[in-house]
Amino acid sequence: MGTALFDPPIRPRSAVHDLLRQVRYFAKLSPDAIDALAVAANRLSYAAGMAVFLEGEPTAGLFVLEEGVVKISRVTVEGREHILHLVGPGDTFNHVSAMDGGPNPATAVAYTAIVTWRIDRSDLHRIALRYPALVWALVEDLAARARYLVGVVEDLSMRSVRGRLARLLLEEVEGTEQRTVPRMMTQEDMAARLGTVREMVGRTLRSMAASGLIEFDRHRIVILDPQRLAEEAEV
Repeated sequence: MGTALFDPPIRPRSAVHDLLRQVRYFAKLSPDAIDALAVAANRLSYAAGMAVFLEGEPTAGLFVLEEGVVKISRVTVEGREHILHLVGPGDTFNHVSAMDGGPNPATAVAYTAIVTWRIDRSDLHRIALRYPALVWALVEDLAARARYLVGVVEDLSMRSVRGRLARLLLEEVEGTEQRTVPRMMTQEDMAARLGTVREMVGRTLRSMAASGLIEFDRHRIVILDPQRLAEEAEV
């Protein structure tokens, strides 16, 4: 795993309790179970671009992200990257290997500077034996992620690149009052998330702009017609 290259402000140990409570599937755990997870967690920081762990390495444990964005991706034998997920604060990652003990199924890279907490698999297993509710919480989360992956497969098999791109743009502004896609997402990142190439993304964005769906504001993408864009995203 990578080594921290910057020192985030020191926060009291109790802060991890609040962070764990933000995790959706930990919310119903007892205070004692949260305490046990908090004691087992270790705080780590990584500069942007650093690898948190690599695909195929022994399990790195379960991570809970405090600050920043983490990119979860896999690379094909041809060297092409496919972004599986972008993880934000209050979310967790590396569930599969933390639960089955196998190697990390993907690579995690700090997309921005990040602060994260890591719980070793051995500690997670010990705590789960003591607090069975944690087992069910982890199962529910894995089921939700499996459902998400079903949607990813549907996207790749049933939507055109234009439809997938329309859906991605809408997802990036979902839950906000803004219609501007974050600047940190490049066309190369979009292509990696959509299972295509940067040139195709560029052509499709220009076509959408010509159709009045979006416009370019310097290096940002502004959604002009979310309703029509949603129609483009439908299967």
